[in-house]
Amino acid sequence: MRRQRGRAILAQQDAKQERRRDWSDQYWWSHDGVRLHARVYAGPEGSEGAPPVLCMPGLARNARDFEALAPHVAQYRKAIVIEFRGRGESAYAKDPMTYVPLTYVQDVVAMLDELAIDRFAAIGTSLGGLVAMLMAATLPGRLVGAVLNDVGPELQTAGLERIRDYIGAGGSQPTWMHAARAFAELNGAVYPGYEIHDWLRLTKRTHRLTPEGRIVTDYDKQIAAPLRVPNGGDAGVDLWPAYRALGGIPLLVLRGALSDILARSAGEKMVAELPGSRLVEVPGVGHAPTMDEPEALSAIDAWVAELPQA
Repeated sequence: MRRQRGRAILAQQDAKQERRRDWSDQYWWSHDGVRLHARVYAGPEGSEGAPPVLCMPGLARNARDFEALAPHVAQYRKAIVIEFRGRGESAYAKDPMTYVPLTYVQDVVAMLDELAIDRFAAIGTSLGGLVAMLMAATLPGRLVGAVLNDVGPELQTAGLERIRDYIGAGGSQPTWMHAARAFAELNGAVYPGYEIHDWLRLTKRTHRLTPEGRIVTDYDKQIAAPLRVPNGGDAGVDLWPAYRALGGIPLLVLRGALSDILARSAGEKMVAELPGSRLVEVPGVGHAPTMDEPEALSAIDAWVAELPQA
């Protein structure tokens, strides 16, 4: 009975989180005419001069991926949660071959220019972490700190193939419970400790309700198009130079202990390559930690404390 009551309290907290709107919307246009969206969480009074934290989600994710972490970071400074083209409230691209990291970099830079943001920190999950590395390489001196969530310059083939197999596939579900159970069946190995309440929360972060009353993933299925191109995507690309561009700034590497994307050996190699960086492993989860786990939050708090105040 006590366990059920605890779950009911968590459900009530989720409902309150959904009703509470603690961000403002930011819209801007890409160079090729795609209307893009971000959530902006204002920092505390007096933090206006501090470089903001850009939060960038993974391949099939959106701004709701940071609905727990962004308000937490905003206790210290402004947090801006990017929705890459084709996800959430950002428009779908006419050309599916623009769903690639270099285009995402251009999209984010367009927002930075519009908001006159010169220096910033970044928290990137998977794809978002790749974008952060590329921004470090192409915008020298502007990135003042980075968190790479379960991603790096060396990625495991098995995990990449698993993602390619499901991205862009799947239909719709009639209810949130049906969708949560289907999502759990697909991702059970990633979050083996999750119960149905956890899956419902994650499903509502990653899916949306259509006008027809069906539950579908909240992204353009065509984001998978570049991944289907022979010898495209990550193949043949040396990401170590981009990773090394993160040297000299506060750097945190998070790794899911069960990850099939970032091997432990790769994470250890990353921190050995850049002295002063930290590797923190989040127990009991795969690719990728949601970053509201206690171990992840504690590590991110320590990382934020190292960021420049101006």
